[in-house]
Amino acid sequence: MKELVPLAEGWRLRHGEALLPARVPGCVHTDLLAADLIPDPFLGVNETDVAWVGRRAWSYVRDLGAADTAGERYERTDLVFDGLDTAATITLDGREVGRTRNMHRRHRFDVTGHHGLLEVHFASAYDEAASVRALTGERPNVYPEPFQYIRKMACSFGWDWGPTLVTAGMWRPVRLERWSTARLADVRPLVTVERGTGRVEVRVEIERTAQGTARPLAVRATVGGGLAEARGAVDGTYAVLTLEVPGADLWWPRGYGAQPLYDLDLALVEESGGGDGSEERRLDSWHRRIGFRTVELDRSADRHGTGFTLVVNGERIFARGVNWIPDDVFPSRITPERYRTRLRQTADAGVDLVRIWGGGIYEDDAFYDVCDELGLMVWQDFLFACAAYPEEQPLRGEVEAEARDNVVRLMPHPSLVLWNGNNENLWGFRDWEWEPELRGDSWGGGYYLDLLPRIVAELDPTRPYSAGSPWSGSWDHHPNDPAHGTHHSWEVWNRRDYAEYRDSVPRFVSEFGWQAPPAMATLRRALPGERLAPDSPGMLHHQKAEDGNGKLNRGVERHFAMPEDDFDRWHYLTQLVQARAIATGIEHWRSHWPVCAGTVVWQINDCWPVSSWAAIDGDGRLKPLYHELRRVYADRLLTLQPGDGDEGMPVLAAVNQSAEPWQAHVTLRRLRADGTEVAEHVLDVTVAARSVHRQTVPQDLAPAARSAKEFLVADCADLRSVHFSVTDREFAYPVPHYDVVVESPMGTGAGNVEVVVTAQTLVRDLLLQADRLGPDAACDTGLRTLLPGEQLRLRVTGAAETGANAVRAALFCVEPA
Repeated sequence: MKELVPLAEGWRLRHGEALLPARVPGCVHTDLLAADLIPDPFLGVNETDVAWVGRRAWSYVRDLGAADTAGERYERTDLVFDGLDTAATITLDGREVGRTRNMHRRHRFDVTGHHGLLEVHFASAYDEAASVRALTGERPNVYPEPFQYIRKMACSFGWDWGPTLVTAGMWRPVRLERWSTARLADVRPLVTVERGTGRVEVRVEIERTAQGTARPLAVRATVGGGLAEARGAVDGTYAVLTLEVPGADLWWPRGYGAQPLYDLDLALVEESGGGDGSEERRLDSWHRRIGFRTVELDRSADRHGTGFTLVVNGERIFARGVNWIPDDVFPSRITPERYRTRLRQTADAGVDLVRIWGGGIYEDDAFYDVCDELGLMVWQDFLFACAAYPEEQPLRGEVEAEARDNVVRLMPHPSLVLWNGNNENLWGFRDWEWEPELRGDSWGGGYYLDLLPRIVAELDPTRPYSAGSPWSGSWDHHPNDPAHGTHHSWEVWNRRDYAEYRDSVPRFVSEFGWQAPPAMATLRRALPGERLAPDSPGMLHHQKAEDGNGKLNRGVERHFAMPEDDFDRWHYLTQLVQARAIATGIEHWRSHWPVCAGTVVWQINDCWPVSSWAAIDGDGRLKPLYHELRRVYADRLLTLQPGDGDEGMPVLAAVNQSAEPWQAHVTLRRLRADGTEVAEHVLDVTVAARSVHRQTVPQDLAPAARSAKEFLVADCADLRSVHFSVTDREFAYPVPHYDVVVESPMGTGAGNVEVVVTAQTLVRDLLLQADRLGPDAACDTGLRTLLPGEQLRLRVTGAAETGANAVRAALFCVEPA
């Protein structure tokens, strides 16, 4: 049987003449932080003070010791790195055993019979990129850093939400693998289901030692602890087994069914008897959990253009998605527990699809394990983003090896539903003036339109592939044409009002977003001692987007009077506008299902404390956007859409993504600003499962065009939608008045309270910023609009301050201009 020897302990990092303790997995930055040799780059403007770390070469050393009797029992000893970041030379006892130049693949080196000092020397990523650029020539890039010349996490070089902290180190586990005769080199389970019978075709590649070349080998596989079994002889270095599971339970995305997972176990054995398995010696084993389901991508043409609809187990799905970036700029710090927390938060927001963006990493297996369990579909980008990538060597060989490695590693996961070639590079080639600058040089098109689809078709034909995001499906249409394929909607954030999301109905919106600062407690931790202001030094440093604050301010000014010298008010309004902007887009696009088949919000998470598009900030605190996602991504959504009904009347849309018909009892009311009811109408609406009902609002209920004194409210059980004909700054809001009572329910812990708010007037978009009551405090509710006489109960946990005055100071709402 194979022996695994972890090499996590005993490493040292060379720092000048000193040898510092090092953690593996880890990176140079985290080791220097642990030794108190650099300041925390997440605080203040420290990021610039540690830029030198990424421009230096570094070495890690560890003594493997003298020859040991355990190693002598095996024919082969391999040194295995699950992740080296990035350009490394590995020596053992002064002998070079290998070189690497790719963070995104695994590496294995034969070190049989060798012992002594193991050294992993990392060149500066900048030096590696420069050497490759000298070979391939210049290529255009959206950002000034050279990430397209090195197979490394692109966003470690900085992004419009991330710091420039260029890492080096062994970021995934290292081990010795000792084995004899043969080992399992690759296992590829092709999992399908047809007419209720699950089918697993297991394709196995074997590596043999010189002594094991002629020995008879076999592989045994079982599914579900014995539901199905198969055995087959190894032909040279290859074997194929087929297992069938009648009546297999289907794996479904969350909200569509359960997520049953089956254990798939494989054993490689040496036969020493008659080939019937009566006498055998186990050499190696492999285990994964799989799920039975089918997945297709419907890209058929229709009268609206070219569709892009995910179909799982025959069910057409409106994807309620979010984009995912690395959860830490130092990804070795992301533990399985942290993955589970963040993905649990993601699922609790109503999300059913997570797109892993192409400027990050192929995440750890723990990420996909949790997605399998929670029913979160995974859209996996290959790792190319926002740049022209050379297709010459040495990059081309690395790209192919990386793609093959990760397709094989990730394909057992039922949550993985789509491979995607790149982020924005097809669009960039057409629109960002790359073509004339390239003058015929390669730019990555051969990867996305040839190499990567061939690899997926060869290794993982059970899943669809798309060449890019955005991508219209062919060069017959503009790459970002909203009528064809996937669309990135960034003109609104960059230049327009969020209401203009309603101007089109793309087939699938795979990126759109709106910025806001992080929670107040996050800012106070990240910017210690700073007097906070939108343009204070730390705030500006933690705003990486081009003209980010200008866009934030223009977004506020279109709807509200800009607060003067009131950071608390500015902070509330920017977070409010972010939540409203995303809700505006999702409500509009969901109401046009099945023409629009999905929205993927940019973005769910952050990798450090920063003003960004995230719903969960860099310290893990929930922004108001998070709670708004819970509302607009719920199975049932009620929304009032302005001005697109008969004669420009508002439209009531009832969206039902549940499996059961919805008998909606909707109360429509036209109200004056002081809460007086002008008209009321009750609608009984039946909305079929997985469908949308749209209905023009009766004329007597619609406020007059441009009315500054009346608004429309739709209520159905606990669902509410409001419609105002003018912007907030134009509406005649009363001065908000509400009563606040703090209760401590019996049996709850210290700092856990219920806040009861009773509205005496119209209170628009009330928000309790719980982290103002203590850094660990959280509230279960986001933005809520109350009518006069209505009461709202907010549940707060972990608060340090629970007095009524402190709670009132943490409450914000819309005020008259």
